[in-house]
Amino acid sequence: MVKIGDIELGEFPLLLAPMEDVSDPPFRAVCKMNGADLMYTEFISSEGLIRHARKSVQKLDIYDYERPIGIQFFGGEIDTMVHCVDIIEDAGPDLIDINFGCPVKGVACRGAGAGILKDVPKMVKMTGEIVKRATLPVTVKTRLGWDEDSINIMEVAERLQDIGIKALSIHGRTRAQMYKVSANWELIANVKNNPRIQIPIFLNGDVTTPEKVKFVRDQYGVDGVMIGRAAIGNPWFFNQVKHFLKTGEHLPEPSLEERMLVARTHLHKSIEWKEGKLGIYEMRKHYSNYFKGLPNIKSFRDRLVRLETRVEIEQVFSEMEMYYQPSEAMV
Repeated sequence: MVKIGDIELGEFPLLLAPMEDVSDPPFRAVCKMNGADLMYTEFISSEGLIRHARKSVQKLDIYDYERPIGIQFFGGEIDTMVHCVDIIEDAGPDLIDINFGCPVKGVACRGAGAGILKDVPKMVKMTGEIVKRATLPVTVKTRLGWDEDSINIMEVAERLQDIGIKALSIHGRTRAQMYKVSANWELIANVKNNPRIQIPIFLNGDVTTPEKVKFVRDQYGVDGVMIGRAAIGNPWFFNQVKHFLKTGEHLPEPSLEERMLVARTHLHKSIEWKEGKLGIYEMRKHYSNYFKGLPNIKSFRDRLVRLETRVEIEQVFSEMEMYYQPSEAMV
């Protein structure tokens, strides 16, 4: 049984990665209903929380059906990060996650996200202060190092464990590599198999098929995987992986009925969360992913991304259900 503090996650948990402009409550809802074991919010700026910026504060929104869930935040100033612990805990998550992995220039080059990998003593000090302030378990997501000449993930893992984090998610690339090369799973495995490491180690990066998930579980012994891009447009991925790990067989591709259920749920949650038209606008970017591969989908998709009301969108959904009989839906 994998545990983060007192939170039980099962034998080999599948985590939804914190993805900016993706991992919002509506998307998390459909991932949860399709097998995600632990999810994280989009990463939240500590500076935004201190200023009570609307976008940052709204990212604190969580719902009971999402649990267990962690709120992830980032920043480069220790005092600001520590002050945010109280704000985050007031939102009622199950754990707090620190982002030490974001490679985006505007974050990393200001000493936050993956930028702090260039200053491990500061990373350790910041994390230690957050752990002391928090009443909830604190976890960390990071990368292998700043660049190939400074891969320091083993040192980072040991030192962060020693000051009290309860789990570590590792993305298998350096900051300099961004997403341009294949993830290096072996370096993550080295951390997991270090006798000093006792906390759960979650592997992140390029786990895009059930076969890959099974490989990293069996070959490297990691405690679970964090899934990001593979879940975009495919929240079914979590259950697909679980079925494959259990049976060695693939689930059929989602049926039209399953696609419609996810699209409708996502739309409903988006309207509920963003209060009306903004929720409808936020949903538009997801239609092409949910209905990818259906023949002659373009005309329906073009209408969906222009409509302004839920009633109109539901009408198009109904037309699609009539048009795509089971024999025509791609499986």
